[in-house]
Amino acid sequence: MNLDLLYIAIEDELRKQVRRLAEPITQSFHDMLTYHMGWTGEGAGVEAQGKRIRPLLLLLSTAGCGESWLRALPAAAAVELIHNFSLVHDDIQDGSEKRRGRSTVWAVWGIPNAINVGDALFVLANQAVLDLAKSYPAEVVVQTSTIITNACLDLTRGQFMDMNYAGRGDIDLEVYWALIRGKTGALLAACTHGGALLGGAQEDRREAFRSFGEHLGLAFQAQDDILGIWGNENVTGKSVANDLLDRKLSLPVLYGLSKKGKFAELWQKGPIPPAEIGRAAELLAEDGAHEYAKQQAGELTRRALHALEAARPDGEAGQAMFQLANRLLKREQ
Repeated sequence: MNLDLLYIAIEDELRKQVRRLAEPITQSFHDMLTYHMGWTGEGAGVEAQGKRIRPLLLLLSTAGCGESWLRALPAAAAVELIHNFSLVHDDIQDGSEKRRGRSTVWAVWGIPNAINVGDALFVLANQAVLDLAKSYPAEVVVQTSTIITNACLDLTRGQFMDMNYAGRGDIDLEVYWALIRGKTGALLAACTHGGALLGGAQEDRREAFRSFGEHLGLAFQAQDDILGIWGNENVTGKSVANDLLDRKLSLPVLYGLSKKGKFAELWQKGPIPPAEIGRAAELLAEDGAHEYAKQQAGELTRRALHALEAARPDGEAGQAMFQLANRLLKREQ
């Protein structure tokens, strides 16, 4: 399957949906959205746009069930717009001034405008879902909308937990899994679940696609937490010191705290000085956190691939899904 063709179609559909705001009186507002989407402004281009993994997964799921992916394009745009709405609001809530190497929307235009940009992306996503009515019966459109809006609710739950537990010492692994299931797993599950629905799959097969998306998200996040402490900076493109400097309550950190060893003692003293970050990572590894996180990531990867096998995606789209899954789940460290 020609994935380049899918990427082009996704980008065209996204631009089409965002053009709803391309009127003279709101042109500057439209410019804010196109900036965030990576199409305009300094540093615009592929890197600024992101990987578009979510819409790609939705289209491949649809095609893997034997339906034309062209019919599902509005839903693919919707999930990417949802993802970007959450990023705009996350950047405000986290105080992040940079995303994908560029200034964030709020850093350029201020928080009130950025909130409105996020809100607009959310509304545009819902309007995109309604465009499915041109190709699907109303019942399928409503079911697709339900899948996506339920994922949005889970996103807000995950974000609440992320903010509520920031800087606290009482978060445990159970809360961690609930948090990333909301922030990462829910929308990916909606992509594969919704894609299978639009592909005409029966309920048991749709559930297998949904399970694949959810476990893909959980495995990816677990791997990301590992890379955030022990990754190769030349491969990941980000400093391995940041997660510990920022006191991110990642999977390895929470496991290390649960062991109540030397790492926990160091952590409880307050922010870790930059000079001690290397030592902190070593203490975590000595407590078994690196091995534990690798085991968890491996088990989640196994579950994701098992679910994908159960989903039985057909033809070239199916092959592309397995290739994409393996690429996402076997990142270099």
